[in-house]
Amino acid sequence: DDILTKEALERIRKVMLESTVFYQTKMPLKFGGYVGAYIDDGLYDRILLKLAFELHKALPRIMKNHPLRYLWAYKYDSDFTGINTHADQAAVNVNLWLTPDDANLDMDSGGLVVFTTKPPEDWDFERFNKNTQLIENLVKPGGHGA
Repeated sequence: DDILTKEALERIRKVMLESTVFYQTKMPLKFGGYVGAYIDDGLYDRILLKLAFELHKALPRIMKNHPLRYLWAYKYDSDFTGINTHADQAAVNVNLWLTPDDANLDMDSGGLVVFTTKPPEDWDFERFNKNTQLIENLVKPGGHGA
């Protein structure tokens, strides 16, 4: 979808590929098999902060009053499922896939499924991020959240 210039995409890919701050390991059987890096653990590069700034300029209606609050990145092993169904706590959440197009095995999908179902008011952050089966029941057609 070309939201990034070719130069910015190449620079961000390089930062992610060469970064040594992917400290969090999510085991395949429980979490889907991936590693995570976070801004408070060293995931910092000027290009990433510039991206946040430029998104504010490019999308003023969406980003208004929503400064960057957190930044993370994940690397997935294609032998595993990746991150489980979950809900992010955010007014605005930006997801970028840096994988080259030729690595996408399903050109009709980009790898992200967005559900518009909101978790029940009495659910806390742990509940809508840890109990995958409960979450999947909520978002499936005919589920109690649909």
